[in-house]
Amino acid sequence: MVLSLYVILFLALHLLPGMKSSMINVNNNGYDGIVIAINPSVPEDEKLIQNIKEMVSEASTYLFHATKRRLYFRNVSILIPMTWKSKPEYVMPKQESYDQADVIVANPYLKYGDDPYTLQYGQCGEKGQYIHFTPNFLLTNNLPIYGSRGRVFVHEWAHLRWGIFDEYNVDRPFYISRRNTIEATRCSTHITGTNVVFKGCQGGSCVTRPCRRDSLTGLYEANCTFIPNESQTAKDSIMFMQSLNSVTEFCTAETHNTEAPNLQNKMCDHRSTWDVIVKSDDFQKAPPMTGTDPPPHPTFSLLKTKQRVVCLVLDKSGSMNSEDRLFRMNQAVELYLIQIIEKGSLVGLVTFESVATIQNNLIKITDENAYEEIRAKLPRAADGGTSICRGLTAGFQAITHSDQSTSGSEIVLLTDGEDNQISSCFEEVKQSGAIIHTIALGPAAAKELETLSNMTGGYRFFANKDINGLTDAFSRISSRSGSITQQAIQLESKALSITGKKWINGTVPVDSTVGNDTFFVVTWTIQKPEILLQDPKGRRYNTSDFKEDKLNIRTARLQIPGIAETGTWSYHLLNKQASSQELTVTMTTRARSSTTLPVTATAHMSRSTTHYPNPVIVYAHVSQGLLPVLGVNVTAIIESENGHQVKLELWDNGAGADTVKNDGIYSRYFTDFHGNGRYSLKVHAQAKKKPARLSLRQQRNKALYIPGYVENGKIIVNPPRPEVKEDMAEAEVEDFSRLTSGESFTVSGAPPAGSLTHAFPPVKIKDLEATVKGDQIQLSWTAPGKVLDKGKANSYIIRISKHFQDLQEDFDNATLVNTSSLTPKEAGSIEVFEFKPEPFKIENGTKIYIAIQAIHETNLASEVSNIAQAIKFIPPQEASVPALGTKTSATSLAILGLAVALSIF
Repeated sequence: MVLSLYVILFLALHLLPGMKSSMINVNNNGYDGIVIAINPSVPEDEKLIQNIKEMVSEASTYLFHATKRRLYFRNVSILIPMTWKSKPEYVMPKQESYDQADVIVANPYLKYGDDPYTLQYGQCGEKGQYIHFTPNFLLTNNLPIYGSRGRVFVHEWAHLRWGIFDEYNVDRPFYISRRNTIEATRCSTHITGTNVVFKGCQGGSCVTRPCRRDSLTGLYEANCTFIPNESQTAKDSIMFMQSLNSVTEFCTAETHNTEAPNLQNKMCDHRSTWDVIVKSDDFQKAPPMTGTDPPPHPTFSLLKTKQRVVCLVLDKSGSMNSEDRLFRMNQAVELYLIQIIEKGSLVGLVTFESVATIQNNLIKITDENAYEEIRAKLPRAADGGTSICRGLTAGFQAITHSDQSTSGSEIVLLTDGEDNQISSCFEEVKQSGAIIHTIALGPAAAKELETLSNMTGGYRFFANKDINGLTDAFSRISSRSGSITQQAIQLESKALSITGKKWINGTVPVDSTVGNDTFFVVTWTIQKPEILLQDPKGRRYNTSDFKEDKLNIRTARLQIPGIAETGTWSYHLLNKQASSQELTVTMTTRARSSTTLPVTATAHMSRSTTHYPNPVIVYAHVSQGLLPVLGVNVTAIIESENGHQVKLELWDNGAGADTVKNDGIYSRYFTDFHGNGRYSLKVHAQAKKKPARLSLRQQRNKALYIPGYVENGKIIVNPPRPEVKEDMAEAEVEDFSRLTSGESFTVSGAPPAGSLTHAFPPVKIKDLEATVKGDQIQLSWTAPGKVLDKGKANSYIIRISKHFQDLQEDFDNATLVNTSSLTPKEAGSIEVFEFKPEPFKIENGTKIYIAIQAIHETNLASEVSNIAQAIKFIPPQEASVPALGTKTSATSLAILGLAVALSIF
């Protein structure tokens, strides 16, 4: 099919790499389309809106100067929740929604935690997910702690928009420099201050003492704190301490601290934040503005979320007769109407082939009668051609006939057919303001469907051979208002092939965060099976308890009375007939109560399109509210158009594709391409037998909490931030199960299935650590794979030097370590290796840098790892300490000979 220039333009604009739909664009140096959304649980407060406006206005000027007159904020939409009162100045949103917002305003999950942060887990230079501000941060005076809110916004914007990272490190606040000094982890090193231990504070007064060196690490003791001087001359860096009045710039190549053990150096190969920023797409579109005038003030639109309006636009063309597609579609739509869509929503139904028919204008979902009215109009037969545009137009009409605006309404478009006329209604779609979710059923579905989703901020799904693919896709299309306790959650979604006269058994855990509005559904292909379901207390539900669908779409459903029992539910299915058949089991539920935040899982790919041999990363985020859930078994199931399925275990180990260990983000590279076209993604997250943990630690990628400042030699302290005690930092989570669909992605340029060559090297090692043990150095790291993070590497190359730059700039000529006794382990394993660093002699004061490469069997080499540092240092009998109030940025060390374990990113 030949695409028109209009279609190609939209593909170029909208099918760009990215993990989250955003409406932001750069136009004449100004950012347009920014969405700041307030969570429905936030109490109404006019001051909140006013402070958001002031923050963005201040940030715009600060950003303009920080980017050297390139970028500022021009147009910002503030999305008001439906729970707030209506006002004349509030207008109706279009595609703007809470779930797709760039900035969210929401209460923290716990009573503490007002640090602004950005949910960011992509690679260097990749955009983040969203910025989170708490109402308390926006409504109270935080100036001494974080600096002005406008400066904080720019710090977080840099995370979100340009994919750069913090230049401090709360886990490694100090490091030993090349000059043998203890330095605070920061950029730039021109920022001065003093290092103290707080012995006790009362009111605004504290007793402090100078920091002592730790006898094991050679660094300062664990509770040593860097206190910056209030008066500074350093202009950088915004990603370290934007609160300082002098700081107005990002670190450049000239001022960047390549040694600091921070996430910026780890993730961006020691490049400065400015170097990453200037290579971003935003900067390519924004040359410096001429003149000396400041940028114009931002303009704000106040949008109020409306009642949810959804119109189902379903294909009933002749091709829907094949592979039981019409039945499968009806089964999935029924599940969506009864179990997924929120009560009170308005739902319409349109069917189309060569022509389109409005089966139902909008009906409010209040009770079973409303479901039945829509279900009764589901198509019983398939015939005719495919006209997607006519279906969409009828969908818009069904919405407007019910006195609702298409702006902000949702269309769920399902089709399995080709249609070379889709581009003819692109302008109508764009003008409608509607959000279009697309479900491509089978490999022949129109290739332009994703364009409709991308241009309107909708979801895109692909369902193929996997019989559960359609129900999984529909289950993902829940409200995007931010009301998480109202959204449906999938606990189980399993396709079962069962032979004649055989039983099949399974279990599903129901945890204490869910249990309301719980359904257990069984579908079949030939004959209804015998069904037995048992709750954790032994109560049984038999086949007669299940309600069979009146439309004969081979579905039996049980709604669990009241709140489902917490614990393990078991099910048993008997295929009563002689031949084999396919069965499916689906279990959905909602939060146990409006005040109980459920454990949730979301999934997506790092890119919506990829061209071979570029790999993509699978991401799954498991959380309860805004807190990460750790120790979960997470499996991605990826299916290609030819029906080939790949199961991939995702990891939260801080190695390979994973950015940070133990942050609730599970990830892995995907390289098992089987041909071109669409691929579907489903993720199963479960905690069974192995306890998961809820992390109560503060988020990363955030504005640094400043404990105080030094003014005229005196320390002025800020109120201490609430901290979680180490023994209370994690809470055990009971067994749970979650299934979720990620959006589809598209592959091009891949070789035919079966002829795939290994074009990918082992992944870069990012967590190399070194320790001196006697006259030897012990290394540890997470093993990469043969192909990125899969399989086993063939060998390792380890090189050492006494100079950091030798390894950073000329790795191949540094001293080689004998690794003949080192056999690589399976990817994800912990490697440990000891060696004698010949020709260097380890003695008091020895400092050695080490780096490593992994080699593929076809001699494809990984990037050079992070550079680890090993020091032998023995403190003097009575360690000297710096005087209180020292104005210098570091304290010199005498290198005398203690083994020190360090890792420089």
